[in-house]
Amino acid sequence: MSGPLASLKVLDFSTLLPGPFASLLLADMGAEVLRIESPTRMDLLRVLPPHDQGVSASHAYLNRNKRSLALDLKQAEAVEIVRQLVADHDIVLEQFRPGVMERLGLGYEALKAINPKLIYVSITGYGQTGPYKDRAGHDINYLALAGVASYTGRQDSGPLPLGVQLADVGGGSLHAVIGLLAAVIARQQSGVGQYLDVSMTDCAFSLNAMAGAGYLACGVEPAWENQVLNGGSFYDYYRSREGRWFSVGSLEPAFMQQLCTALGCPELAAQGLSPKPEQQKALKLALQVEFEKRSFDELCELFAGIDACVEPVLNLSEAVEHPQLKARELVSQVPRGDGSSQAQIACPLKFSEGLPAARHIGAAVGAHTDEVLVELGFSAQQIDDLRRAKVVQ
Repeated sequence: MSGPLASLKVLDFSTLLPGPFASLLLADMGAEVLRIESPTRMDLLRVLPPHDQGVSASHAYLNRNKRSLALDLKQAEAVEIVRQLVADHDIVLEQFRPGVMERLGLGYEALKAINPKLIYVSITGYGQTGPYKDRAGHDINYLALAGVASYTGRQDSGPLPLGVQLADVGGGSLHAVIGLLAAVIARQQSGVGQYLDVSMTDCAFSLNAMAGAGYLACGVEPAWENQVLNGGSFYDYYRSREGRWFSVGSLEPAFMQQLCTALGCPELAAQGLSPKPEQQKALKLALQVEFEKRSFDELCELFAGIDACVEPVLNLSEAVEHPQLKARELVSQVPRGDGSSQAQIACPLKFSEGLPAARHIGAAVGAHTDEVLVELGFSAQQIDDLRRAKVVQ
């Protein structure tokens, strides 16, 4: 099985999380992804703990199904190898600061001259233009400047550092994949590629779908715990007797009635639709009292058989064993290359025609260097010469 993106060939210059997660999705869907890695500068993702048999679990997951070519891009011979590869590839994905690829001689204009059909995707924190374009940043900074952190948190403790990298993945990775696939469709009509500028801050800002719309159209400024969906209503988390948590999203009247009836306080259901903050606060306190009367297991059993939009907060060891996630086959065994396998999160996309089986976990730096150079027509002697000159590894 080849997968729906089997016709695409991707040169991936990215490191860390946003670019690699984007190219992971492409590779899982069948695209041929070749990572261009530095033989001297270590990708932090390769050393990030925890490790499984000496390999970072994050690296092994995010770079599965990809080949690795180790090139010192500061050397002219390495740049020439990339230029040869570009002639036969559809997409370049890079995550350097603006101007770096141009200084290497590998910017969009230079590579487009070789392959006019090339789609070139740059993922950066702030984009290719604007006063912040050269500024360093991380996920937490992008969410802060995009306004997301200003209403994601608690009034008494402020903004929350999210466990998931929302700007990196939801902003950078997913928007990059959407954009480049749109460019592929456009290329089918026009015959030419284009350049895609993906700013993680821009994309995080666009995720203010409800609060942002409310502010721009109505002037309503969101803040911590002042919106229906951010803790300003009963839509929130509640503790069980032993201190574990449950999510309550019973917004619709029918769900609210089931929630309150199950807890033995049906009279509270009428308060669920109240727009008054004081009534919402009183309802939250009353619900918390009812939740704390019961243990985690009792609450799980109580809500398992009814549709009230109430679910337990699971840790990862529980989530991977949950019958819904198991039925969806969200954990798969991926070959290591030595006959054994590693458990990883599977591709979450379900195609009626299926997806190709995972081929291998993230490869060692330069694991496919010789293989790729042979495909380009280099002889064994030429490859040895390049290795001695430290052009490749």
